[in-house]
Amino acid sequence: MTSPIRIAIAGAGRMGRSIAARLEAQEDLALAGTWARGGDLAAIAVNADVIVDFSLPIATDTVFDVATALRKPLVCGVTGLNSSQMKRLDAVARDVPLVYDRNMSQGITVLDAVVRQVSAALDDRFTVEIEEVHHVHKQDAPSGTALKLGEAVSAAGEHGDIRYHSERTGEVPGDHRVIFRSPTEVLTLGHSVSTRDVFADGALRAARWVLGRPPGRYTMRDVVLGD
Repeated sequence: MTSPIRIAIAGAGRMGRSIAARLEAQEDLALAGTWARGGDLAAIAVNADVIVDFSLPIATDTVFDVATALRKPLVCGVTGLNSSQMKRLDAVARDVPLVYDRNMSQGITVLDAVVRQVSAALDDRFTVEIEEVHHVHKQDAPSGTALKLGEAVSAAGEHGDIRYHSERTGEVPGDHRVIFRSPTEVLTLGHSVSTRDVFADGALRAARWVLGRPPGRYTMRDVVLGD
């Protein structure tokens, strides 16, 4: 029997706990350990095949250091990274295979691809609004996913400035809508999450996929769609 893939989780918050719980139910995966800031990540990661990072921006530089030093594949879903950290992703990816995405949902990955198609097809009479709703604990606004979808719009079409609308209420895991509006019609594309497990499942799919890949920076588009 093939040995299970050993996962080191960086981040002991809700997402870290969700990933650990989902991982335990899958025979091809095993938990190498969970790291919280202030502990010794290297001691956990040295016995892992892949590091999955859902910590916070303040801790992610440590994750980058350890992944590079130990040459461990990395899956990173931390949002709110600053500009220097975003640049450092490319430096880390020169040494290890790295999947970085602001949203690990497989559905959002497909929505991103559809948004690109729609944005390229519609003419410049269409303006774009992106609405997102998250739980009250989420600090960044617009969300990383909303910004990701905005980048998809901008990369594929010319629709002027994108208007973002953010709402924080209750325990909503994440709702997103991309609205293309012209003087004569409205096209709405959307995605809703019922449980945060969807992000854990996507991260674990990425962990399986990234193992054995050459160094480089990848996204969930590579994982899900293969391009």
